[in-house]
Amino acid sequence: MPTLGVDMLLAIDMGNTQTAMGLFDGDELVQSWRMPTDRSYTADEIHVLLMGFFKMYGLSLDTVDAIAFAGVVPQLSREWHAVANRIAADAIVIGPQTAAVTKLRAARPQAVGADRVANAVAAETFYGAPAIVVDFGTATNIDVIDEDGYYIGGAIAPGIRISMDALAARAAKLASVPLEAPEHAIGRDTEECIKVGAVVGAAAMAEGLVARMKRELGREDATVIATGGLAGIVADSTDAFDVVDGQLTIKGICEIYRRMQKLGVKQGHKSSTPDVTAPQTFAKPIPQN
Repeated sequence: MPTLGVDMLLAIDMGNTQTAMGLFDGDELVQSWRMPTDRSYTADEIHVLLMGFFKMYGLSLDTVDAIAFAGVVPQLSREWHAVANRIAADAIVIGPQTAAVTKLRAARPQAVGADRVANAVAAETFYGAPAIVVDFGTATNIDVIDEDGYYIGGAIAPGIRISMDALAARAAKLASVPLEAPEHAIGRDTEECIKVGAVVGAAAMAEGLVARMKRELGREDATVIATGGLAGIVADSTDAFDVVDGQLTIKGICEIYRRMQKLGVKQGHKSSTPDVTAPQTFAKPIPQN
């Protein structure tokens, strides 16, 4: 069994399709997992799944001191809080409401997705600013961090799987094909043509948008980071990325939690179950010297 410290964090990134999890001992990532995001999951089911993941690697769920999660599926927030209560862990929701420890210059900070906030924090912390993050998930999100380390905006496009599913559903003669990188840019048959359109097309879209964003920033040296469940597949079809980091989001969640610890920010408690529909108060970005 790994030797664990006294400050264990379980970071959760709840996406529309997959939920990524990372167990951190301090700032060190001990283990990571992925599972499908199922909106029907109850706290009981999540608890059982977590115990199975931990047992698989010789770990104990009882070692977790806090669960910090960022997600785009609000109805699962209550279930995760219930799990945190069961294991006597603090529950922290990461998002734009944690602006005291993040830097947001978006037009509407309260509307920025929690995963994008985490990506921006991780990009600046681990790779420096300016930076551009391309996150290949259910949607393809592109996040831009300026030279001062502030998240300023980006782009949202349909994800690769969504595009392929729509094509198979709407085009009678085009069946669903495996999602994998093609060997050629010119497809030799229908299946390969679909792969080229999906994967190489996603790479080309990223190349074009990143190039335009660099010009608009006036910083051709901005570090470009690919992340998300499909980043590895797309990265094989382009040289646009300086870094491929599949754990970027959960690393950002951990970093935000650590900053909150240092500032003594209390955003969640063991006994609380939040009203996920309640309005939040957002702090203004704190200028950095």
